[in-house]
Amino acid sequence: MQVSPQTAYENLNLLEQVDIVTSASYRQLAQDILADPSISLSWRQAISDRLNHANHLLALVTVTQDDSY
Repeated sequence: MQVSPQTAYENLNLLEQVDIVTSASYRQLAQDILADPSISLSWRQAISDRLNHANHLLALVTVTQDDSY
């Protein structure tokens, strides 16, 4: 499913508000846009930054002190 870069960017702000399956879908859509060279570099950088931040927050929440990461 193709979505606009703006939609993918905005969806990454909703990751904490949606269920796990929808969150994974939003992350995959963002990855698809990052892999598409026809999307402008500025959009890909913005999406990459937001996805990286979201992934960092996810790691902070899910990785415990005893986990190997």
